[in-house]
Amino acid sequence: MAHSTLRRINVVGTSGSGKTRFSRKLADVLGIDCIEMDALFWGKDWDWPSDDKFFPRLEAALEKECWVLDGNYGRTTAIKWRSGDKVVWLDFSFVRIMTQLLARSIRRSITREELWPCTGNHETFTKAFFSRKSILLWAIKTYRSNRRRYTATMADDTYANINFIRLKSPRQCDAYLNPQLHKI
Repeated sequence: MAHSTLRRINVVGTSGSGKTRFSRKLADVLGIDCIEMDALFWGKDWDWPSDDKFFPRLEAALEKECWVLDGNYGRTTAIKWRSGDKVVWLDFSFVRIMTQLLARSIRRSITREELWPCTGNHETFTKAFFSRKSILLWAIKTYRSNRRRYTATMADDTYANINFIRLKSPRQCDAYLNPQLHKI
């Protein structure tokens, strides 16, 4: 059983920071479920659901006793942090995030990897590099605002129930994933 203060964890960070990979590793270390918000959100052929459809999916997924939740979606903060214990913020440098995101986008474009089961959603060179909906462009646009938002949120008394962990490098992430830190 996971340590009582490590039951419901939201991993956040700019697109390309490695939230999904880190979340899966942390869930494995803790022996609890990992929930990917993008998998709950995105429908077949990049369908963008209304909040009336998305929020119930998220609430149902969070009914579990323990979880690691991978994802930002600022408009869901009230839902996901209502019963959350921790927020782990992957706050890497802009250069690191863009390097990781660029490598990931190229790999996914080449492999045509389906991003979420049964959706048919794939990254393509066109979407990654030549579209207004480019994930690279999204990361460029949101990097600074995410940093301001999470810095302010950590200091906001509204979220006093949340233990914020800010990890600024892959080395800090590796250290945090040490199973010895999370024993009962």
